[in-house]
Amino acid sequence: MIPALNIFPALVKRDKIMSKPLSEMTLEELWQLFPIFLTEYQTYWTEWYQEEYTLLSAILSKNYIVRINHIGSTAIKGIWAKPIIDILVEIIEQTNMQLICDILTENGYLCMSQSENRMSFNKGYTERGFSEKVFHLHLRYIGDNDELYFRDYLNEHADIAKEYENLKISLWKLYEHNRDRYTNAKGNFIANVMKMAKEKYSY
Repeated sequence: MIPALNIFPALVKRDKIMSKPLSEMTLEELWQLFPIFLTEYQTYWTEWYQEEYTLLSAILSKNYIVRINHIGSTAIKGIWAKPIIDILVEIIEQTNMQLICDILTENGYLCMSQSENRMSFNKGYTERGFSEKVFHLHLRYIGDNDELYFRDYLNEHADIAKEYENLKISLWKLYEHNRDRYTNAKGNFIANVMKMAKEKYSY
C-alpha cells in the first residue's frame, strides 16, 4: 500500500476528499474536486438551458419572477467555456428571497452563498465531481443584471468575444484549482466590456 501512495498521491487525495459531504469540504478541497475546465462551444448548452428554464418557470410562481436569462460564457456563441450553465433569475423587489431559496433547494439546488440582495445556487455538484449537467443559478432583484450587458455585447462583437476566449484559455491551467484568482484575472477585461455595453444597451 505504501508504494501505491507514492505513485498515486493525487488519486489518494481525491479519494479522501470524496469521502466528505460537500458541506464539510474546505474551499481548497472543493477547488480540487471541481477544477476549472474549458471546452469548445456546444450547441446543446442552449438545450440544457431551455430544459432548466422550463423547470424554473414551473416551480417558481409568475408572481415572483420578472425574467429568467441564460448568462455566462455558455450563452456566448462560439467560444470556449466551462460547461456550466449560468442562469440569472430576477425577481420583484417585494419578494422574500428566502421563500425562493426554499423552493429551489427542494428542487435539487444547493445554496452556496447569500447576501442581503443576492443568492447563488448550484446543481450538478456531487461528492464524486461534476454531474453531466451542471447549473449555477444567480438569484437577484430586478435590475441587478450586468451579466446581460456582457453577454449581448460579446454576441454582437465576435472579435471581442474571441479576445475573451483567448484570455480564459491563457488563465485556465494557471488557475485550474483557484476559481477566485481565475475570476479576478478576468476582472479588468469584463469591466471594460461592461462599460461599452452599458453605453449601448438599456435593461
